[in-house]
Amino acid sequence: MRAMQLDAPGRRLRIAARPIGHPGPGQVLVRVVACGVCRTDLHIIDGELPALDHPVIPGHEVVGRVVETGSGAERFAAGQRVGIPWLGWTCGQCRYCRAGRENLCDDARFTGYHLDGGYAEYALADARYCFPLPQGYGDAEAAPLLCAGLIGYRSLMMAGDAERIGIYGFGAAAHIVAQVARAQGRKIFAFTRPGDTQAQRFALELDADWAGDSTAPPPAPLDAAILFAPVGALVPAALRAVIKGGTVVCAGIHMSEIPAFPYAILWGERRIVSVANLTRRDGEEFLAVAEKTPIKTRVETFSLEQANEALAKLRAGDLNGAAVLVIPADARD
Repeated sequence: MRAMQLDAPGRRLRIAARPIGHPGPGQVLVRVVACGVCRTDLHIIDGELPALDHPVIPGHEVVGRVVETGSGAERFAAGQRVGIPWLGWTCGQCRYCRAGRENLCDDARFTGYHLDGGYAEYALADARYCFPLPQGYGDAEAAPLLCAGLIGYRSLMMAGDAERIGIYGFGAAAHIVAQVARAQGRKIFAFTRPGDTQAQRFALELDADWAGDSTAPPPAPLDAAILFAPVGALVPAALRAVIKGGTVVCAGIHMSEIPAFPYAILWGERRIVSVANLTRRDGEEFLAVAEKTPIKTRVETFSLEQANEALAKLRAGDLNGAAVLVIPADARD
């Protein structure tokens, strides 16, 4: 099969010929039809997460169809469409797994990082961590739900019952969670890179109540803020924008250093929390919400060989919505 492979952090992906694996016990072999391009992929490729000692195929917003199942993987049948998310395996035995907090498992393995992911024609996955996907979404449109949507949903849950929510960094995750929040009757205030009027227009098209620069104060105090932009300097800015008792949710897996800030902007029972990975329960809940809302994902599609181009556009902030690699069936058959 063809795959876009990362040989070492800091390098461009290269097209590689890789063997098509066979599913072991509990696994499914999936023929990939679409794979979202996530900021976490950038963190892996740019070496901002702990480096791996082996080449890897990135991609953890994987949509495909089951072509073969291993023993014990009867949950899915051949031909069924499934999604493969970031969380690829957990130990099931540690204190976190036993408490339903498998997202914090110290031995967890992640798709496109520890495990080969979806920038390829085929992918192997543990069937227990895959999801059936809502029928109302095309393959490319479903891909961003599997991380941008899931992490956005978990971040929104961390914000509690906040009515006025600030979203810092209006990209793939933000454009999904904003729709969920608006459907719940909440107000959305979108913060973008200074001068990024295109992203601000995009936010307003999605019915945000206000959109402006991340350096600007919101027009009304916020009950909570969600930071998708991996910029540590936004933490003090968000703290200044939320009311007493408000929450600042750091939604990324990586963030630049948070600068020192005066205790006065934290005081008043404001709190800072982080979101780490996802649980299977998050996936089940969010995909049900996505089907009922319904969420409309905006995607820009690329071929498998254009993965580096898609990553470059994401790095430059030159996307409205999500980038998705699309692999037509006739490219493999």
